[in-house]
Amino acid sequence: MTDIQVNYLKYDEIDTDKWDTCVAKAPNSLVYVQSWYLDKLCPVWDALVVGDYQYVMPLTYRKKYGIRYLFQPLYCQQLGIFPTPGKQITAAFYQAALQHFSFGQIHLNAMNRPINEMAVEVRYNLLLNLKEPYRELAAHFSQHTVRKLKKASHNRLSFINGLAVKDYLAFKTEHSKYSLKKQEVEGLKQLLTFSLSRNRGELYGVYDRTNELCAAAFFVRHQKRVTFINAASSPLGRELGAMFFLLDHFIHLHAGKDYVLDFEGSMIDGVARMYKGFGASPETYYYLAWNNLPFWAKWLKR
Repeated sequence: MTDIQVNYLKYDEIDTDKWDTCVAKAPNSLVYVQSWYLDKLCPVWDALVVGDYQYVMPLTYRKKYGIRYLFQPLYCQQLGIFPTPGKQITAAFYQAALQHFSFGQIHLNAMNRPINEMAVEVRYNLLLNLKEPYRELAAHFSQHTVRKLKKASHNRLSFINGLAVKDYLAFKTEHSKYSLKKQEVEGLKQLLTFSLSRNRGELYGVYDRTNELCAAAFFVRHQKRVTFINAASSPLGRELGAMFFLLDHFIHLHAGKDYVLDFEGSMIDGVARMYKGFGASPETYYYLAWNNLPFWAKWLKR
């Protein structure tokens, strides 16, 4: 394809059935790009499309002082182009995005590659294939993880599947490391409620010996990938190793199944160490940013 036509579609022009079919068939398919998932996080999102939904790219945008700009929604690690594009398709999509948005800060997916003239930063994700039996998976745990799990096993913790949404949100709000905005809580609530009602989500909790919730986590399944979307621990939970306990139980529960556990990685050393300690392998993706705003608007940030 030498002359690639990339069409800009507004939200109400997108055929979500064709969109979801394209994403579902893509080798780089991710839950974040399903129309229902995007709808829960962005009241309105537009798209770039080639042909009859041969290639697609969601455009998650906001408006500030009349200026529209691309941003990466919370609880949505990777977007970009689907299915996996070649160089010409990639260049055509990036050029179209720059034509429509003078400012952007987005994450591509792991199967997208930047082109030379684009400014990018490397990001790391962590993945764990769960095909092997638990004993074989546990053999790859780090010594640090084994020590944490041994300590947690003496703390009389209880693991449950099926934590109530209201209990999770109350716990998350209380123990978040930063103050959650109203729209962030609402977006998370929408994701939880919809995914659980469609049997796509899994919500787990860990209780201490006094029956107090001390750790909780939310996972979403899409095809053969289970993504660790969100989690929280209380100070006591961190002291008791409750999140190590939770993740170990999750791995034990899903071991031997044809799933990949997507930890969503972390650029925070301590968190990344925790995930790597369960035997997860790194995956690279890219953060793409540009600022072609006029000089008087260069202050615009995410």
